Amino acid sequence: MSTRDRIIGAAMNLFWEKGYGATSIADLLKAAEVNSGSLYHFFPGKQDVLIAVLEAYRTGIGEMLLAPAWEGVEDPIERVFALLAAYRGMIVASDCMYGCPIGSIALELHEPDPPVRELLAVNFTGWTEAIRGCLEAAGDRIPPGTDLQALAEFVLCTMEGGIMQARTHRDVGYFDRAVAQLKSHFDLLALSAQRREGTA
Repeated sequence: MSTRDRIIGAAMNLFWEKGYGATSIADLLKAAEVNSGSLYHFFPGKQDVLIAVLEAYRTGIGEMLLAPAWEGVEDPIERVFALLAAYRGMIVASDCMYGCPIGSIALELHEPDPPVRELLAVNFTGWTEAIRGCLEAAGDRIPPGTDLQALAEFVLCTMEGGIMQARTHRDVGYFDRAVAQLKSHFDLLALSAQRREGTA
């Protein structure tokens, strides 16, 4: 692994564990096992490290998140819930300490600089585009005229809100109930699509 990638990997872990604001340059140097000259060679400041981390999340969404969650899952609707199940696994494994890295940074930075805000938005957009792809692949199992973009965004809101509640209450039940309500919504959409098909 290159020195630059080692710094980015260390920053990913630290920003998730401690938060961006609480992570110092000294923390980064220690975790990445590099000296300050090496860090500043690649990154003039801490925000530059953050930008590189957000870029890594953006480009790595398939490899780091989607591919593991969707392994062996072919049905597009089941893929939506397999992805949510992957988050549930991280919540449980961390004793409800898990927070979505992008969501956590977005909440922590009250007014991020434009490059950071834009990359946060790009990461959220990439996530919803992956979900929208599943919805489009579902075909006639979703009623015609359904706003697929809004539905994909609703899935994102369910995931982020469920994680935040589970972490706050230290209880995965909050995440489970949110996902159960989303599942009920998808079941109603499927039922509506079947009824439309039956009357066509």
